[in-house]
This record gives sequence, C-alpha cells and structure tokens, in this order.
Amino acid sequence: MKNRMISRAFTFALALCAAGSVFALPAAAAASDGGAVKTPALKDVFAKDFLVGAALERSFYNGSNPARSALVISQFNAVTPEIAMMWQFIHPEANRYDFASADRCVEFAEKHGLALSGHMLVWHQLTPAWVFKNADGSPASRETLLARMREHIRTVVGRYKGRVKSWDVVNEALDDDGSLRDTPWRRIIGDDYIGQAFRFAHEADPDAELYYNDWGIENGKRLEGALALLRKLKAAGAPVSAIGMQEHVNLDYPSAKDVDKAIAEFGKIGLKVLITELDVDVLPRTPEMDEANVDITRVKKTRPEENPYAGAGGLPDEMQARLAGRYAELFEVYLKHRDVIGSVTFWGVTDRESWLNNWPVSGRVNYPLLFDREGKPKPAFWAMVETAGKRN
Repeated sequence: MKNRMISRAFTFALALCAAGSVFALPAAAAASDGGAVKTPALKDVFAKDFLVGAALERSFYNGSNPARSALVISQFNAVTPEIAMMWQFIHPEANRYDFASADRCVEFAEKHGLALSGHMLVWHQLTPAWVFKNADGSPASRETLLARMREHIRTVVGRYKGRVKSWDVVNEALDDDGSLRDTPWRRIIGDDYIGQAFRFAHEADPDAELYYNDWGIENGKRLEGALALLRKLKAAGAPVSAIGMQEHVNLDYPSAKDVDKAIAEFGKIGLKVLITELDVDVLPRTPEMDEANVDITRVKKTRPEENPYAGAGGLPDEMQARLAGRYAELFEVYLKHRDVIGSVTFWGVTDRESWLNNWPVSGRVNYPLLFDREGKPKPAFWAMVETAGKRN
C-alpha cells in the first residue's frame, strides 16, 4: 500500500487502548521518520474494498464553503444528502416540491464523480402531517395514502432517474422488539406499505439499487426482526437490493462481535450490506437515549454532566485513543466482509456539523467523526489508515 503508516508511537498507543490501558497519545499522529506525512485519501486507502462516503449538509455542496467542499472531494467517492431529499424538505406541501437543495447535491456529485445515494423516501419522522390527513383533518384512507406515496416516489425518483444510483426506500420500520413499528404508514396502509414503497421506487427507476435502512440491527430482537422482514420482502418479490446498517454506535456498544455476526447473517440471505450512517458517540449516555422511539425533533437543554468536553481543551487524549481504537475494530470487521459490503458512509464530514452535537440534548459538543472541527484528520483517521494496511 502506497500510503505511509502512522507513527510507531501511535501504533503502540492503539495497542494499549485495545488492551484497556490508559496513556497519552503523541501530539501529532501524522509525524513519521522526522517529517510530515501527507494525508492520504480514504477513497484510495479503501479503493479495493468498498466505497467510502459521507452525508453532506448543504454547505458542503452549495458553494458557500469551498474548503469544506474540497475536503469531501479529496477524501470520499460517495455522498448522501443529509436532509435535502427527506419528504419534509423536498415535498413540504401537497402541491409543492422544493428541489433546489437536492438538485445542487446531485450536480455536485456528478461534477466530481461521486456516487450518490438518495436519502430517503418513506419514514415515520420528518414527513409533513398533511401526508396522512384529508383536507378536513381526518385520517387519510389506505387508497389516498398509497396514491400519495406513489406520486411522491415517482416524482422524486423519476426526477433523478439514472443520476441517483441508489435509494434508502424505507427507513426505520422496526420497533425495539423486532416487530413493525406502529407508524401512520402502517396504521393506514397496513403491513404491506414497505413492499409497496419498494415497488413504486422500482417502477420509477428500474436500474436503481433499493435499500431498507435501519439502526440498532446488530443484535437481539431488532436483528431477528430485520432478517424476518427482509426474507418476507424477498419472498414476495420486492426489489430489495441491500440492507443499510446505520451504525450510529458508541464507544462500547454494539460489540464488534455483534456487528460481525449481523453482517454475516444479512449476507447469508443474499443481500448486499451497506454501512449507511456511521458515527461514534463519545459522550455519556442520557435517559433520552435509552427511551424507545425517541423523536429526533425533540431535544432538551444539556446538563454539565452530559457535556464533559465542551471546554477549550476539547476531547482528551485518552478519549481520542478510545475513539481511534473503536474505529479500528469496526473497520477490521468491515474489511473482513468486504465481499458483501458495498460502501461505508459516515454520517457527516467533520465534528462541527455532526447531528450528535444537538441530539438528544441541545448544545452538546461531540466528537464522533474522523475530522475535527477545522477539518483536520484526528487520531481515529490514522487508526483506520493503519487498519487498512493490515488487511488480509
């Protein structure tokens, strides 16, 4: 591999981290042999394994911040619009679509040769209330809601046919016990709403890859439920191409063993696996995080104990090392399964824009990604480079 390895000191630090030791990281993980190491591109580091992508908020593609755009172009070969294609933003009113931001993202991806995945078509959150209601405020009928779903999917997917190569069709349809979540889509249409959404998307663009996307499906009842759902969809002939494992994880959960097993199980049923929304929360857990069915639109003010790294010192070296070790172990698993993993997408580019700064409590200062608030690579970045260098 043409990229240089990170320093021996940092390698030793990661080994200590894996063993549970506490130590101080070197000040510059990118220093080797007495000179500066050129930052490699993740898209090159993992070129023979899978695509490496990032979810983009609009400042990364609308021209307002050329430096941040340049970081995306230099590091990644795949992108996902963070919110621009969600129903609430692209179709806010029954007779009005707003394609401005989504169009810019598609144009940015095309200009720079980036694979683009559309996110998302059907979800129980960030969908306007009008979608589920009649003009008088009463619940819409099954026929009305199916017609609205079809019209929305055909309009959005059809607009980008041949340009957006893949879509998150249905997002987070499972409850914590593995059963289907009780959403307006399910209450009004019935359990078949998921298969209907996939059929509508396939009609709109027969060549697009279509994904089911969900979080927490690495183990337990949610894994069982996801496997059962996907088997049922495939048996019914629904055009499901892949499973999207979001991988919003923390420093300890889920275990690398559980991630390994889940990817293997999805592969066994003939599905491609995509890591769609990867980030690592480094802050303490809060009661809100452990509640079932948290509404992402509701946040509360943070307490000091929930926000320990908000000061000028930022993330301590010990925590930087834990984050680096966590990314290293996850990527060891992803590389093991590179025959079924099509892409790994980070949910954000730098710590500054991460959604975890404001969820589930507002005002948090989180550090979940590979690039710091100034766009500089963190120790976790170099840990991934080294992990790639050790692939079998």
